Amino acid sequence: MKRAFGFGTIEKSVVDDKRLLYTIASYSAVLAIFANLSSLQSPFIGPMMSIIYFVINALFLGNALFKKEEAFFRFMFGMLSLILLLGFVGWLTLIIYNLDIARVTLVLLAVATLSSLLNMRMKNRNGQK
Repeated sequence: MKRAFGFGTIEKSVVDDKRLLYTIASYSAVLAIFANLSSLQSPFIGPMMSIIYFVINALFLGNALFKKEEAFFRFMFGMLSLILLLGFVGWLTLIIYNLDIARVTLVLLAVATLSSLLNMRMKNRNGQK
């Protein structure tokens, strides 16, 4: 019996991102993280939105940088790349100025934008539409 809705289906849907729905979902997760950090401070909203943010952007980066690998390794390498990119952009922000809640939000938005643009560029370079 074959699964109709597996990880491959989810990955393909996120990576295709035809109408930028997953990019918008990633931005919405960042805004929810900001609202949670600044005022709500809910133990449920923050982790859920962080998981959504990490999964979407890890799939973007994994597909863009490691297209020839298997799905599990694409996701894991994408997650590692996302963590490295977040650390690097956060470090730059910390060196230039202080890293507070507003700047953490800007770092998250910048990394989400970079991963989405990299995914679109590699998708266009490979001839996918």
